[in-house]
Amino acid sequence: QVQLVESGGGLVQAGGSLRLSCAASGRIFAINVMGWYRQAPGKQRELVAVITSGGSAHYAESVRGRFTISRDKNTVYLQMNSLKLEDTAVYYCNTRVLETGTLRDLEIWGQGTLVTVSS
Repeated sequence: QVQLVESGGGLVQAGGSLRLSCAASGRIFAINVMGWYRQAPGKQRELVAVITSGGSAHYAESVRGRFTISRDKNTVYLQMNSLKLEDTAVYYCNTRVLETGTLRDLEIWGQGTLVTVSS
């Protein structure tokens, strides 16, 4: 099994910063990509940022220039600066891994962490 454990959400004022972390553990042979998605109330889940095994990062237009995704081994981070009210959402960590032994391609989701931006 592979698990993702997220941390770092909370309440912040508009213009402030937060850093999310997500650690992957378990039967991991290799990680192909790690990323963050978010779901605001009444809206569909959307991509925020992803980072490939080679270190290439891709961002949603709405967060480019304000958010930075990074990765250290099996942990992915999302540094969120200049937060806006519309960034309020549950943020989910996501990864695609090859499972040790079976080499199955698995997509794993974290439990989600709430980010609330207040005025």
